[in-house]
Amino acid sequence: MKASCAYAKTLKETSVIIDKSLLTEKTLTLLEYPQIMESVASHSVSEEAAVKIKKEKPFFTDGVQTLKAKVNAIYTLIKSSEDEPRAWLPSIAFLLPKIETEGTVLDLDEVFAIALFIECSNDLKNWIVKERTGFTEQETDGRNDLLEMLGVLPDCSSVSAEIFKIIDREGKLRDIPVLRAIKRRIESLEKELRATVSNYTSDDEYRRMLQSSLPSQRDGRAVLAVKANFRGRIRGIVHEVSSSGQTVFIEPLDAVEKNNDILVEKRNLDAEIQKILRELTEKISLRAEELKTFYITIIELECLRARARYSSATKGHFAKNTDETGECLVLKKARHPLLKKAVPINIEMNNGTRTLIITGPNTGGKTVALKTLGLLSMMNQSGLALPLEEGSCLPVFDGVFADIGDEQSIDQSLSTFSAHITTISAITAYATEKSLVLLDELGSGTDPEEGGAIAMAILDYLIKKNTRMIITTHHGVLKNYGYTRQGVENASVEFNAQTLSPTYKIINGIPGESRALDIAAANGLDSSIVEKARNYIDKEKSDISALIRGLEQKQKELAGLEHKSTVEQTRLKEEKRKADLKELQLRQKEAELKRDSVGKLSSLLKESRKTLENLVRELKEGGADREKTLKVKEFLTELARNVENESSALDEEERAITEQLRNNENETDSVFAPDMEVFAGSSKQRGVIIRKDKKGSAGNSWIVKIGSIKMSFPEKDLIPVLDSKINKTASWDAEYGSSAAAVFELKLIGMRLEDAKDALRRQIEAALLSGLKTFAVIHGKGSGILQKGIHDYLKDDPAIADYYFARPELGGFGRTEVVLK
Repeated sequence: MKASCAYAKTLKETSVIIDKSLLTEKTLTLLEYPQIMESVASHSVSEEAAVKIKKEKPFFTDGVQTLKAKVNAIYTLIKSSEDEPRAWLPSIAFLLPKIETEGTVLDLDEVFAIALFIECSNDLKNWIVKERTGFTEQETDGRNDLLEMLGVLPDCSSVSAEIFKIIDREGKLRDIPVLRAIKRRIESLEKELRATVSNYTSDDEYRRMLQSSLPSQRDGRAVLAVKANFRGRIRGIVHEVSSSGQTVFIEPLDAVEKNNDILVEKRNLDAEIQKILRELTEKISLRAEELKTFYITIIELECLRARARYSSATKGHFAKNTDETGECLVLKKARHPLLKKAVPINIEMNNGTRTLIITGPNTGGKTVALKTLGLLSMMNQSGLALPLEEGSCLPVFDGVFADIGDEQSIDQSLSTFSAHITTISAITAYATEKSLVLLDELGSGTDPEEGGAIAMAILDYLIKKNTRMIITTHHGVLKNYGYTRQGVENASVEFNAQTLSPTYKIINGIPGESRALDIAAANGLDSSIVEKARNYIDKEKSDISALIRGLEQKQKELAGLEHKSTVEQTRLKEEKRKADLKELQLRQKEAELKRDSVGKLSSLLKESRKTLENLVRELKEGGADREKTLKVKEFLTELARNVENESSALDEEERAITEQLRNNENETDSVFAPDMEVFAGSSKQRGVIIRKDKKGSAGNSWIVKIGSIKMSFPEKDLIPVLDSKINKTASWDAEYGSSAAAVFELKLIGMRLEDAKDALRRQIEAALLSGLKTFAVIHGKGSGILQKGIHDYLKDDPAIADYYFARPELGGFGRTEVVLK
């Protein structure tokens, strides 16, 4: 702690601290970020966009997620479509100030470049805004951001259309009437000139005076190459004499006027072209501001597309900002993008871990791990997909700072240590709780004891700031430090003791051995020297390496137990799910039986109501007293109420079963499918799914066959039949003893006593199963043997709460009412 306070005081007194922007630039160079952006720029079809990409730095703001969403949306378009426009975008940035300057006239190539830029940009825009489906939520957000960006893009199509009225698709002037007339005059004059010149080249007398029978051009005028000794024989204007003095280039006098006419017409043609270009430039300049906005937006869009194409080419995945536990740092099988044979590594820092101390042998991959994390963090905040597996998470940092040096060598001196401390001083000054700090070989380059003390003081200082950091070290004291500080975790790079080679796998929870002696022996150091070194270690300190090896073994055993525990938890969860499913099957079967019972009772009630009402009327006509009539009405009302209550309870039970079925489907990812048995609609009719209803809303409806009728039902009105073996046509005829369902009236008249008892036993079992509390047994009066036998059976059955003869109007001594417990 004293060292920490002293270090903090030293920091406050330090007068020279590297500027934050320079520190960031140094970190970017150290992590080889410029090489990545060079590669990204190579995927652009615009030289200006490529230059912009190379200059761009990572975003250290909340805009990272929006940037990634846009790039991800374009990335999806690239993967899912084959019509991506890839035409080259000409460079026009230097032309934008020119068209704003009064009196400027663009040349033919410049207006052609502007027209091509607008046309190719519109192709890119149309490709982006084309209506498509199949986007994820994040991709949809990114697509909406792109559409919003392009929604304010000025329409410059009229500018390119105006340009292409004057020039063709190859950048040449079209055959405009005013130009066509001048060109024809020029052609006519040139024809006359050729005829004049040919008089000299075709005449034998003049031909011998010429060095060549073909006319030449000097300053745009037709001349004859005359031998020097004949110069006086052809009258005309001398334009040039050859360096040898043997040839004189003479323009004959009879060709001078024609040459003059041609020159005048060509000047007229140039003037007309300049006039056309001036007028065209004036039209373009009227849209200067719109063109500027158009250019800036398209270049930004091309920079996004270059990122997406790089991401597609590297087959990367976009890292999430958080997982289900909140903000964390998890890299799964991450590879350094600049290493051709990079070994995938895993780095994990959950919310409780803010500092990771990695130890282990040289060449074990510690420094590569730091560089991989740092570079991928920078790439993530540049909107790029990363070379790692899905499910990886990277927070958005407000700064990434690194001090990563080469491996230690004997030439290191105090100056090297001072350079490291200067960088670390700046890092401690600028780091916040949202920063990522990467320190390689912290505390090296000086006395080990002092270096270890400084390293711990630096860690104390940054931990107090709650900075997220990963450091590598060989200091043994820092291994112990990792066990004694909250939020700090040890890690190591795995080393194969048999082959004396690293596996590059990072193991959280335990520190690593440096293995310096083993590596020295493997690299040819004399065995006696190695043995002497081992003796020094044994005498100077306890065998920490043995402790570490023990921890490694415990770590492996713990990992094995954890795996077994996971397998067992999975098995128990599956067994519980099956048990719950079985319970639901029984409840569903019970509900189905109840539904059948209530249905039968409802039908019976409807069919009997009219008969009973007639009976009431007859009783009234027969002089029955009012009290008996009221009792019959009360019985009917009570019976109807019981049926309604039973139906309501059954509806509630079915709703509960449906909800549990839905939950069970969510856990097991089950879905409806053709040939599946279901209960359909509010009446829960049993049917079989035929196919999906294509006309259904949102595609969540199914065609179900119920009997011979096919109907469409939404998924919410369907319940899977858990046990397809439930008897669909349960018999209600107790006389044959084949019904598994309880009835409200058990008719035993005409049966032998033993058969009647057996039917009564099955009725009681079915009533208990279905929840039916009361029913009637119709045994008749007869000789009384069947009546007495039934009563004796009911008296001895423990499930019977009470039994008694029915009221006279309902059957009297020929009918017994049974009440179950």
